[in-house]
Amino acid sequence: MNPLLHRAGHHLARYLTQRHPRHDVLSATSGAQLLALLQPGDVLLVDGDTRISTAIKYLTQSTWSHAALFVGTAPFAGTDHPEHCLVEADVDQGVRSLGIDAYTQLPTRICRPVGLSPAEQQALVQFAVQRIGNAYDLRNVIDLARYLLPTPPVPTRWRRRMIALGSGEPTRAICSTLIAQAFQSIDYPILPIIEMRPQPTATCPACMEEVLHIRDHSLYTPRDFDVSPYFEIIKPRVASGFDFRRLVWQHRDPAAQSAGTA
Repeated sequence: MNPLLHRAGHHLARYLTQRHPRHDVLSATSGAQLLALLQPGDVLLVDGDTRISTAIKYLTQSTWSHAALFVGTAPFAGTDHPEHCLVEADVDQGVRSLGIDAYTQLPTRICRPVGLSPAEQQALVQFAVQRIGNAYDLRNVIDLARYLLPTPPVPTRWRRRMIALGSGEPTRAICSTLIAQAFQSIDYPILPIIEMRPQPTATCPACMEEVLHIRDHSLYTPRDFDVSPYFEIIKPRVASGFDFRRLVWQHRDPAAQSAGTA
């Protein structure tokens, strides 16, 4: 039975990751521009163009359907491709490395963790790189089948839980849990659960102390890096040197406009 489930899961994964041509390339950025901006440890958010991307964007109520970790341009362990600089978890191919050109035709955003030391950056990168080759459990067809309906009629409060349906490798390969675990390995916050505890002192009897609790990694989605207060947001097109004066506009003919309003 397991080989049959694996084969069914493989075909389903292939179907869900098929790409559709898009024409909204206004916010796309070249590979050279992205590489000039990215630093090791940055999270690259992507507005994807696959079937599974549509479902994830709906369930998370966000533009971002995918996240990859930038690990640097130098060759690193786990790949024979010197041009590879990103690590991501893919539903069809599992945890893999890839080059920046994979996402230059799609809208992207950079989320940069603030205040990391070089040693912490290295530890973060190594956590992700060491997991290259981890496979998605394609026998868990139910985990994949949830994405066959791009806009499932589920209440908003249940949508994040639907993203995290199942457990283990199946969830990790679809959501942003690989990157969330990498940051949790160095105790860097994304969207922790915040508890306020009384911390009275002689001069401040009503003072409170903020205590952070780690959120389960299976519940993280790409948008969480965007809304996290601990990441600097970088828009590649703006950071690369945006000048609105160089935009080419097509203005309507005043005579035609007057005729249209007459």
